[in-house]
Amino acid sequence: MPAPLYVVDAFTDQLFGGNPAAVCLFDHWPSDEWLHLLGREMNLSETAVLIRRAEAEFGLRWFTPAVEVDLCGHATLASAHALWENGHAPWTVITFHMRSGALTATPLPAGEIELDFPAKPATACAPPAGLIDALGARAVWVGRNSFDYLVELGSDREVRALAPDFRKLAAVECRGVIVTAPADDGRHHFVSRFFAPASGIDEDPVTGSAHCCLAEHWGGKLGKLELMGYQASARGGTVRVTRRGARVGLAGRAVMVSRGELLAEPVWSEKGTTRAAD
Repeated sequence: MPAPLYVVDAFTDQLFGGNPAAVCLFDHWPSDEWLHLLGREMNLSETAVLIRRAEAEFGLRWFTPAVEVDLCGHATLASAHALWENGHAPWTVITFHMRSGALTATPLPAGEIELDFPAKPATACAPPAGLIDALGARAVWVGRNSFDYLVELGSDREVRALAPDFRKLAAVECRGVIVTAPADDGRHHFVSRFFAPASGIDEDPVTGSAHCCLAEHWGGKLGKLELMGYQASARGGTVRVTRRGARVGLAGRAVMVSRGELLAEPVWSEKGTTRAAD
C-alpha cells in the first residue's frame, strides 16, 4: 500500500520559510539501505520516518541525503504537525521513540508546538585544525558537545555575513558547526547559523537540535530560562527555547506544504520490530 508522505516547513508560520522536512509513515521499518535511498531521493535536510506503536506513540528515525542522524528538532516538529493535521494522532501529547530514548511533542495555544529535548551544553575547547580558517571568521569562544562545535562570534553582522569554505569545513570531524552571536534586532536574544557539509547539508535552514546547545550557552551567559533565537539562514526561522535542567523545550510553528503518497515499494527490514526505535 502507498505510504503517506508530507512536506512540512518547520519553525516558521510562513510558507516556504523555516526548514522543510519530509515525513513518511509506515506500519513497519523498511530496510536501512532503502531508508538511506529515500533520504537521498527526498533531498531535504531531513526526512523523518515514522512507524505507529500506539494511538499517540511512534517510532522515529531521521535521514539526511547522506546519513542517518541521532537527533533532529525540525523534522520532529514537522512530524508532530503532520500527524495532527492529517488525523494520524489525537490532539494530545505525542511520544516519539528513537534509538537514544524518547521525546515528546505538545500542542500549545496559538499553533505552537513544543518539543521536549535533552540539553546539549558545549564545553570550551581549542578549535580543531582548519575550523576557523574554513569559517573565515574571528572566534570569541569555541566549544564542543557530543554532536557539534559551537563558535561564538563578536556580532550579529558577522554571523549573517559568513561565507564558509564548505569543502574545508567538511574535513572537520563532527556532525556540524553552530555559529552564533548576540542578536541586535531587539526581538531575539541570539542569532545562529548551522553548517553540516560532512552530513550532506552545507547550511541547514533552522536546526532545532542545535538550540539544545544554544539554549544552555546563551541562557547561562544572559541568566535567562526562556530565550528567543533566530537562525539567520536564507529561509530563516525562530525557535523559542526554555531551559529545564537536563532538558530543553523547543517551541515553534509549522506549515503544511504538500500531502500525498509514496509510491516506491519499500524493501522491508529483516530486523522487523527489533530496532530500539520501534
